[in-house]
Amino acid sequence: MHKLTIPLAVGLLGLTTSALAETPMDPAEIDRAVMQFTGAAIGQPGGARLAVDRRMRLNACGAPLQLEWYGSNRDSVQVRCPDAGWRIYVAVAQLPQAGEPGGGEIAISRGETVSIIVEGGGFSLSRQAVAMEEGAVGSWIKVRPTQDKKADPVRAQVVRPGQVAVRLR
Repeated sequence: MHKLTIPLAVGLLGLTTSALAETPMDPAEIDRAVMQFTGAAIGQPGGARLAVDRRMRLNACGAPLQLEWYGSNRDSVQVRCPDAGWRIYVAVAQLPQAGEPGGGEIAISRGETVSIIVEGGGFSLSRQAVAMEEGAVGSWIKVRPTQDKKADPVRAQVVRPGQVAVRLR
């Protein structure tokens, strides 16, 4: 009886794996993941420029999607499925910078001491930093922690006057 159960279980496992590989990934699921990662809706500043093309046929992803910023200006989000072996890049609608048309008022000035909030899966921490650039709410600026003068600058998003944030996913 055990001899029959093992091949049957292996055969069923093979069927579910091949069925998963043949099921296409729902592009709306990728859109939702990008929206959650960026914190902005499709078409909004900071969010995906456009929805993922519905004609795209990617194999379903059995593992959680992996998202990270791509490009020095954070102008794209790389979305990867490690088990299906695919990756796509989703263009992000850039936020207007201070001084640009529609850029808004400057919320943080260069040299100003700000609070930097770092948020990730289940944690949040805050430190003092010095702004190395000026920026309006929603723009990305470089800041350097005040405790370590030799630390590399970090790009953070201006949340409000005196506060910037970095979201880790």
